[in-house]
Amino acid sequence: MFSSAAFVWLSLVALLAPPGQILEVAPLPRDGQVLVSFKLGDAFTDEVEAAVHSGLTVSFVYKVDLMRGSAVWFDRTIASAVVTATVRYDNLTRKYHMTRVLDGRIERAETTASKEFVRDWLTTDFARLPLFTSVTLQPNSEYYVRVRAHTTPRNAAFLWPWDGHDVVGLAKFTFLR
Repeated sequence: MFSSAAFVWLSLVALLAPPGQILEVAPLPRDGQVLVSFKLGDAFTDEVEAAVHSGLTVSFVYKVDLMRGSAVWFDRTIASAVVTATVRYDNLTRKYHMTRVLDGRIERAETTASKEFVRDWLTTDFARLPLFTSVTLQPNSEYYVRVRAHTTPRNAAFLWPWDGHDVVGLAKFTFLR
């Protein structure tokens, strides 16, 4: 079960998130790993598309945490990973150059002329990523995966006193052995 601090934090984040954006998360413990799938709906806005077509490098940064709830204190983070999907549009060739980075390592690089492929690359093409090992998880215990997403560069008229994220999604699962 989630701690009351996590509930308050997630409620606050839900109020601050842009309307219409939903981050769907689906963890799957399988073969010694926790595979994580997620997709961000309605995030490829006109502003993002305009920034991409200006030639600016645009990144969608997904911070993924494997956590275990606590009834007494703050929830415990078991492991974390960062997935970054980046796109840069070349105005001369009219092609998009994209990279996928997982914890600082380039996992994939693609070039395309398709705007739909770019949208999927940045927001929905995250299926069964092997982000965590399940060796350290206790059998028959409940865990959850939290994904926090934001874009860079960020355009903000003011600074928050904390690290603000645009969208947060999470999903619980029970680790069975």
